[in-house]
Amino acid sequence: MTDNPENRGHRPDPPRVWTYTLPGGHRVMAGKTDVDNDRLSLKVAGPNDWWFHVRGMPGSHVVLVTAGGQTPDRSTLNQAAAVAAYHSKARTGGIVAVSGTLARHVSKPRGAKPGTVQIRKERVFKVRPALPEPA
Repeated sequence: MTDNPENRGHRPDPPRVWTYTLPGGHRVMAGKTDVDNDRLSLKVAGPNDWWFHVRGMPGSHVVLVTAGGQTPDRSTLNQAAAVAAYHSKARTGGIVAVSGTLARHVSKPRGAKPGTVQIRKERVFKVRPALPEPA
């Protein structure tokens, strides 16, 4: 086996994401592509961050960054879920079901294509697709 100098010290590019700030200063990130979704969900998200994805159709993986291990309130979780609904094929669908869980419960099945994950301990949020109001 040879050591490829092109791979030495190479770090993957950070994910390309849309970033939003929710009331209360919480930060939400949404992946732009399947590869960005993988990086965001599996490399960037901390174990206590919340992860969201619209149920049953294509869309961005969305991560709500939790500050200092604090548990976000229901309103903040619903707003992050609304961002996930907005960045999906369900954007114009009225009330949308969005899966949410702690990022520690998100994993990638072996051999799965980019953007495919499995989750445990799912919580379902029913929200209207929306982005937060600009500050």
